[in-house]
Amino acid sequence: MWAAILAGLSALLLTLVAVGWPPLTGWDASVADRAHEAALAHPGTTQTNRVLSDWVWDPWTMRALLAVAFLWLLLRGAARPALWVAVTALVGTLLQQVLKALLDRDRPRWERPVDSADFAALPSGHAMTAALTCGLLLWLAHLRAVHRIARLAMLWAGAITVAGVGFTRVYLGVHWPTDVVTGWLLGIAVAAAAATLWQRRDSPRPRPRERRPEETASVARRWHPDETERPGERGRSRAIPRVARDRRSSGSGHRPPGPEDQ
Repeated sequence: MWAAILAGLSALLLTLVAVGWPPLTGWDASVADRAHEAALAHPGTTQTNRVLSDWVWDPWTMRALLAVAFLWLLLRGAARPALWVAVTALVGTLLQQVLKALLDRDRPRWERPVDSADFAALPSGHAMTAALTCGLLLWLAHLRAVHRIARLAMLWAGAITVAGVGFTRVYLGVHWPTDVVTGWLLGIAVAAAAATLWQRRDSPRPRPRERRPEETASVARRWHPDETERPGERGRSRAIPRVARDRRSSGSGHRPPGPEDQ
């Protein structure tokens, strides 16, 4: 369900950006302008954000984390979840590149840029890859029953990573805010879809309910009444002579002829 909701929100946001909805594009420009002014005014903070964006939270760093998880699963004999993670990461990357090519949204342009980036803007590759990676790692931690404290630490680290990478991309002036929000939604949606499909694929199929002995006997009597009678009664109705059946059906007002009637 969550995957469908997130995918729907992503599609809505992509549509509004594609048609150039004025309230949304105006908000994009306002936030980007203020972020760029702050980046120019604080060069030390800007340099820190560049290191975080280009090295710590770079998409290739995120993919390297997934590669480590992939190898760890293989070494533990969990080939199926390892392949599932690899395929999901590949699907997320392909979806990202296809959307960039189709929408071909321009990045913000500045007279005094503090950073640069290539390719189209929407969706943000940094934001989408970080959200997808953190979502998959959290799912793996749940699947492998990692200790609760470790999972909580991973959740906080993932939240900081996803939020931080989005902030740095807008602060450095290489993305519009809606690029980042769309990347977040798409990344989490792909991870949620992968977890949901895995759960459905591995869930045991419901077994047919076994009949109780009395239910089986009831069905047997319904279709084969003669076969369910007791051994002493089987065929008794067929063995009764015709005359005896006639007496039984004639009622109490008639009696068989005696010697006095002859």
